[in-house]
Amino acid sequence: MSTFKNRKLKNLVLGLLFDAIGMISYIIPGIGEFTDIIWAPIAGWLMTRMYKGKMGRAAGVVAFIEELVPGLDIIPSFTIMWCYTYLLNTSGVENTIFSKK
Repeated sequence: MSTFKNRKLKNLVLGLLFDAIGMISYIIPGIGEFTDIIWAPIAGWLMTRMYKGKMGRAAGVVAFIEELVPGLDIIPSFTIMWCYTYLLNTSGVENTIFSKK
């Protein structure tokens, strides 16, 4: 398996894991929304670490807001960013933290 495919798979697995962590608040009604106060800044920071540049910073802000606003946890922001980076981005430039030359 090539290095690019390894990075691509690693980012997908991490994104799915982080999206699942964000949805955990639905397991414990009432108390779960309190956990979003803790998870929101962590999710925003993780997003900026996984994806570099302006898009990573913008995605970090979106992830932060999405986790902080009650009811929006259902949006898989990490998975959406992965799809944008690896499936929709046609610039040919990889902007992830895991890209090494």
